[in-house]
Amino acid sequence: MAKIASLLTQLNITPNNPDWYQQAFIHRSFLNENRRRKLKSNERLEFLGDAVLELIVSEFLFNHHPDKQEGRLTWLRSKIVQTASLAKIAKQLNFDQYLKVSKGECQNHGEQNPTILANTFEAFLGALYQDQGLNACRDFVNQQLINQVDELVNSREIIDYKSLLQEKAQAMKKLTPNYQVLKSWGPDHNRLFEVAVLIDGQAFAQGKGKSKQQAEQQAAQKALEKMKKIF
Repeated sequence: MAKIASLLTQLNITPNNPDWYQQAFIHRSFLNENRRRKLKSNERLEFLGDAVLELIVSEFLFNHHPDKQEGRLTWLRSKIVQTASLAKIAKQLNFDQYLKVSKGECQNHGEQNPTILANTFEAFLGALYQDQGLNACRDFVNQQLINQVDELVNSREIIDYKSLLQEKAQAMKKLTPNYQVLKSWGPDHNRLFEVAVLIDGQAFAQGKGKSKQQAEQQAAQKALEKMKKIF
């Protein structure tokens, strides 16, 4: 607990209930080896933090980029909150040093796994929300994450296949593509997803990736390639 107190001090956070932050760093694998202790994993806080993060980033983009359309705003938000971005911030904040994982996860360097780090970032944000409310979360996200928005807005290096497909489908058929996770497999530190893109309720193409966003982008890319051949 003293280590987490030190982290909160570094982040200029004076906790009302330190237990929230302690829970934010407990990976579910840790509970398997500590069943006698009354502990809870960070999964519920991660769920809450994910929603809080999406709201804060959406609010920022809506207010600061009035010239951007919905598709571009959605793409920007997905890039800001993607696993790689959140894991990078979590690593910079040394969250890996506070994580509690199982011995097996530790041997596999689970505390360094981008997915686990990103989930921990969201769990920490959920803890902050429970402890201090939305304004504190907004300040934290603005300080730690929002500073990369301008770079992403001006980026042309990454092709946003989902936005391109949405524009194409709406122009041709007045339809909006939807994405469905078909399956996911593998351990937490190396999870894979398979996603289908549906147009007019029919599966049009499939993609795979190490995150749902990555799989969706690949599915959209394949759908665009397929459209070129059909239409």
